[in-house]
Amino acid sequence: MNDRTALVTGANKGIGKEIARQLAAEGLTVYVGSRDAERGRRAAREIGGDARPMVLDVTDADSVATAAAQLERLDILVNNAGIMVDGSTAPEAGLEDFRRTYETNVFGVLAVTNAFLPALRRSDAPRIVNVSSGTGSLTWSADPDHQFAVSAGSGAAYRSSKTALNALTLYTAQALASEGFKVNALAPGLRRTDLNARAAGSDGDPAEGAAGAVRLALLPDAGPTGGFFSWDGTPAPW
Repeated sequence: MNDRTALVTGANKGIGKEIARQLAAEGLTVYVGSRDAERGRRAAREIGGDARPMVLDVTDADSVATAAAQLERLDILVNNAGIMVDGSTAPEAGLEDFRRTYETNVFGVLAVTNAFLPALRRSDAPRIVNVSSGTGSLTWSADPDHQFAVSAGSGAAYRSSKTALNALTLYTAQALASEGFKVNALAPGLRRTDLNARAAGSDGDPAEGAAGAVRLALLPDAGPTGGFFSWDGTPAPW
């Protein structure tokens, strides 16, 4: 019997929902994190298996604390919730756009991870997966021949938040390595989601990107930690 438990934030739609679906198909009890209770309940019903809704707004301290109090033990945390609120170039991006973006994409990840750390520490094989973006790679963005450099600094708030998330992933992995944690970041690729207009018009299958997160969530004890990986398992540069 599989008695492992997982929590996926922002799991009522998009890549997060597909991650939850695939983990549930593996026999895990999966908590479907959603800011909206009804959307979470609907997503859990559609996912099936032992999927359970959990009201969780990663930007609300009380919501995070209430959610964390519901779980005694947690084996897998997938920090998937993320937003993109700007499309301007770096010098023109508004300060408020940066604050809103970082509140979800960086501070929300830190808040949720810290809140659920006691439950994760009760697991025999704790795993944390942070859903990042290839656009957060400074190596790729600095390469004039790479597609991400062509965008000339657009999406500065979102992209820099994912760079910060990558750094947070590495430092968390280093801090928790002695306790058996595996902490990694994923670049899921451009997928058909409502992140922005380009993503909405993409033919990228969210399930394909989700499979990369599930692979990291189910890593064996000999698996890597403190890494950044593309959806197909290929290491990505920081």
